[in-house]
Amino acid sequence: MKLEGYRVVDLSQFLPGPHLTMLMADHGADVIKIEAPGGGDPGREIGLRQGGESVFFRNANRGKRSVRLDLKDPADRETLLALIDSADVVVESFRPGVAARLGFGADAVLARKPSIVYCSIAAFGQTGPYRDVPAHNLAIEALAGTVSVNLGNDGEPAMPGIPAADMASSLMALSAILMALLRREKTGRGDRIDISMHDCLVAWLPNVLGPVFAEDRAPVPKHERTWGGSAFYHIYRTRDGRHVVLGAQEIKFVRALLQELGHLELVELCERGPGPHQQPLVDLLQRTFATRTRAEWIEWFRGRDVSFAPVNDLKEALEDPQLAARGMVLRDAAGHRHLGIPMKFEHEPGQARLAVPAYGEHTGGVLATLGRRSAARGTDETSS
Repeated sequence: MKLEGYRVVDLSQFLPGPHLTMLMADHGADVIKIEAPGGGDPGREIGLRQGGESVFFRNANRGKRSVRLDLKDPADRETLLALIDSADVVVESFRPGVAARLGFGADAVLARKPSIVYCSIAAFGQTGPYRDVPAHNLAIEALAGTVSVNLGNDGEPAMPGIPAADMASSLMALSAILMALLRREKTGRGDRIDISMHDCLVAWLPNVLGPVFAEDRAPVPKHERTWGGSAFYHIYRTRDGRHVVLGAQEIKFVRALLQELGHLELVELCERGPGPHQQPLVDLLQRTFATRTRAEWIEWFRGRDVSFAPVNDLKEALEDPQLAARGMVLRDAAGHRHLGIPMKFEHEPGQARLAVPAYGEHTGGVLATLGRRSAARGTDETSS
């Protein structure tokens, strides 16, 4: 696999860091997850449980080895540094300054091992006026402006449906780490990576900033191309109270559907671009979709060259035959489901190791290779 032979020391918690290191584990990296006394990663206790573990934790931590260390204890900090000496990558998500104060910040680690790739993930990164402000996904999305355009039918901001800031920072961090490892092949030097969840989410907005950059104004979501101002990029209610979407605005798709519906005269509304002038077409499509059930529309659109999709709930989505064909839902020996690997390589494809580490499960075995014991338990741990 692509990352076989690389070792990652994962000091992160919750979602962004654990998710990116899990993707590295899926592709062969030896990921050692460091967990503190008292229960370890809080993700172990978030949400519904199955088979003795939280589904949240399972979906971000499979294939890793869990080592319990008390990073407030000097002996365990030395153990951590010895473990880092054997690694290629360190990922941490402490508040800025915490790792440095405890003796394993980027400066100390890179001075000790210049070839290490050291990645810090924080809400607002390591610099700037918000550096020390605590925040999780919702607060980041609010500050980045994405909540302001995520409006319900009442026109009020709605809770985001996906953890966009978490996932954006996870994938940006993964990309940065791989770039740094690639560069290290030529220079022998590692690097420090400063990932801000806030930065990463804003970087995910290139296609919707026209009003801000071109006209120095906040967008009006219901008039904009992506958020409701286009009849052919819109959500519609069906006769049975379910929903479907039209999801592409190219004129060829507009013309194809409106010809079927006998309303080619409305094509010109789409040719003029998004905005309130498209409301007559929205009204027509609302009336039209309300005449059949979602299932009937799925069948009606089958084979037609129009970008159409039903609005699935998450259960329906995970049972979709397309995901099954792509191997995106896996089952372990106990029958529990796991998310599959989204990156498909022809050569050396990833292999999801579906075992989820128990808290501290690998402490003894890993520390034995270093000839050390953990102060977190205070005994020699070479047997676990």
